[in-house]
Amino acid sequence: MSPAGIPAERQLARLAWPQVEQAARQPGSTVVWPWGAVEQHGPHLPLGTDALFADRVLDAVLAALPETAPIWRLPLQAMGFSPEHQGFAGTLTLPADLLIQLVGEVGVQLTQMGFRRLVLLNGHGGQIALLQTAARALRSRAPALGVLPCFLWSGPEGVAELIPPPERDRGLHAGLAETSLMLHLAPEQVGPDRPRDGLGAEPPPGWDLEGAVPSAWLTADLSGSGVIGDAGGATAELGDALFQRLVEGWTRRLASLLVSDWPPVPVHWPPGGLKPGDAGYSHPISS
Repeated sequence: MSPAGIPAERQLARLAWPQVEQAARQPGSTVVWPWGAVEQHGPHLPLGTDALFADRVLDAVLAALPETAPIWRLPLQAMGFSPEHQGFAGTLTLPADLLIQLVGEVGVQLTQMGFRRLVLLNGHGGQIALLQTAARALRSRAPALGVLPCFLWSGPEGVAELIPPPERDRGLHAGLAETSLMLHLAPEQVGPDRPRDGLGAEPPPGWDLEGAVPSAWLTADLSGSGVIGDAGGATAELGDALFQRLVEGWTRRLASLLVSDWPPVPVHWPPGGLKPGDAGYSHPISS
């Protein structure tokens, strides 16, 4: 078992190549790649907050799925795309084109092995659109590979209802939800401050910070502390409730994916109808 309590056999990096070859050939073989970021989270949370959340939720989900489920995880991609947080010490961000290329290269190699699906489980809101773009670019290179770019906080039912308004809509970063979840998962990494910041700046009428009519905001536009929200009421109990709903929601979704036939096999698959895993297959598009 791993330190997180999931079998070593679930971790692709801990398998020998014949085990990987066998795994990839299983019907519905699925790889999950957790994504985080190295970026400021106010004066009270660590730089790796998003990465820790994606990693811990994924391990709990994998532990909850049947042992025979054809699903494996990649090591955490801890550094991502965080230009909005530059200017606060510790933030490290990679170029967008580099991350798109990274997803493409890893995904093409997985499909050449015969894996059927790649799930990008992303814990950082600032790279949602980027990973959606990367997923679509990968899908064009590897049409037989299902690519699902997911945001950790979107999808599982009942998560938003645990956060009261206005924090539900305005707590964009290091506020009530994130502070509470960290108090549950790693309380030793939470500082004593409970900041309230970043709530005064308003976009022009008819525009949103995030939502239907978003603005490409920078954290420094809104906050001096790096916090956008109110962490004052954060508790480990709320964090526990959030964690349970995140795990339950993603367990249901991955279980549903694993028994599905998604994606459909493309009608026109180059070259000569060969698919990943077929003898003689090689990808038609070079890197």
